[in-house]
Amino acid sequence: MVRVPKRFESVPAAAAAAAQQSNAPAFESSSVHHVTVLRSSLSVAADEPTLHPRHWSDADVQKAVESGSLKFFDLENQLGDFERAVRLRRKVVESRTTRSLDMLPYQHYDYAKVHGQCAENVIGYVPIPVGVAGPLVVDGVEYHIPLATTEGALVASTTRGCKAISMSGGARTEVLNDGISRAPVLRVPSIKVASQIRTFVEQNFDEVANVFNSTSRFARLLDIKTFIAGRLVYLRFRCSTGDAMGMNMVSKGVDKCLEMLSGKFPLEVLGLSGNVCTDKKPSAINWIEGRGKSVCAEAIIKADVVRDVLKTSADALVTLNHAKNLVGSAVAGSIGGNNAHAANLVTAAFLATGQDPAQNVESSNCLTIIEKMDNGDVYFSVNMPCLEVGTVGGGTILPGQAACLEMLGVKGSNAETPGKNAQQLARIIASTVMAGELSLMSAISAGHLIKSHLKLNRKPGAANGVHHANGTATNGAAKAANGANGAHRTNGAH
Repeated sequence: MVRVPKRFESVPAAAAAAAQQSNAPAFESSSVHHVTVLRSSLSVAADEPTLHPRHWSDADVQKAVESGSLKFFDLENQLGDFERAVRLRRKVVESRTTRSLDMLPYQHYDYAKVHGQCAENVIGYVPIPVGVAGPLVVDGVEYHIPLATTEGALVASTTRGCKAISMSGGARTEVLNDGISRAPVLRVPSIKVASQIRTFVEQNFDEVANVFNSTSRFARLLDIKTFIAGRLVYLRFRCSTGDAMGMNMVSKGVDKCLEMLSGKFPLEVLGLSGNVCTDKKPSAINWIEGRGKSVCAEAIIKADVVRDVLKTSADALVTLNHAKNLVGSAVAGSIGGNNAHAANLVTAAFLATGQDPAQNVESSNCLTIIEKMDNGDVYFSVNMPCLEVGTVGGGTILPGQAACLEMLGVKGSNAETPGKNAQQLARIIASTVMAGELSLMSAISAGHLIKSHLKLNRKPGAANGVHHANGTATNGAAKAANGANGAHRTNGAH
């Protein structure tokens, strides 16, 4: 095998041919169609800039990618120009698909923050409108909440909920628990060994915690719960992770602990995640035990606000909540779905603030409670046991998402109290979910849902010819909204 010194560099075929004509030694690269040559042996000067891919023409780069000489995924490193790499990768994709990407923007974006952290094989970005809901008073502080969404009426409806809550004294919140989890799956020779592992981690928790905590300045192991199924062992590690959402931290700590346990027991690590975590999937364990931030928000909505702002009544809200969110969700066999549309607000807030949108699956688990007070006011609360958020890492570093976090006053890590910013973000999101729940439940109970959606989720004239259940057709959004009250007025409800 020939070891190629650093002074050898990959060059396009034309340069290689020039080297061969001058009787220069050439070596075939171990990758694919690359040819590696000695720079000083070329007919051009040793410092000739055309030797490096970043100095090739766009056409040469595209041809090299299409032939396999340059790696499709490695253009940023090869070219040293992020936007150029994106532009040329788009050309390759357009050539392969014969479809234009002109409608997908790519310019004027800081790809340096994307590279190596947020996405690979980048060809552009998808702009999502960001609306602002509020103001919403949360624990005595007023916030304007950024929501990234394409669903018309969502921001307007949530703003109405914010108004009703703020006029009634604001939302009050509590973070009941804070810890992200990771549960590897181990295979052992017998249930006896499985039981021995459980006993060990219970009796030697401090030893395991010291190993775990040595992997991070912020990650701190809180507890380990063991689940045994035959000779499979699931160890559900739960830890605090400062202001990060924490999946990388907990995974790194768990991996170190498994290394230690492997030296003490005969075991095989089948997977760092065994689905008892549970990440990005619905599960009863998250609903019961919690994951990330377990947070509650509550408010007492004044009777006159219910009547004048929400255009409904306490009795109508309580009756609908029981029939829809409690009984209806039970009939559906829903886990964590005892709400009207928590996922709408969680997703919109996640996209705006750089959270992992896939974790909306468990983060949207929510129990909405509505009660009528003796004085006619309405007690309203949302209970969210697994809201997984962070203010550092991941998409939070992107400029737009960072701006939204800054708007909420929670950007980055809290220097005085690590974890405080992430917990505050969870409080704000839970309160926003409550505002969305309050407004939507009011709209459904009053029969206003179709009217608002036709007004705000359709362009003028888009509703022409809409047929109602009673067989009549309407002309335009206004008539459609009026007619909806006499037909199935909750069609399209969340």
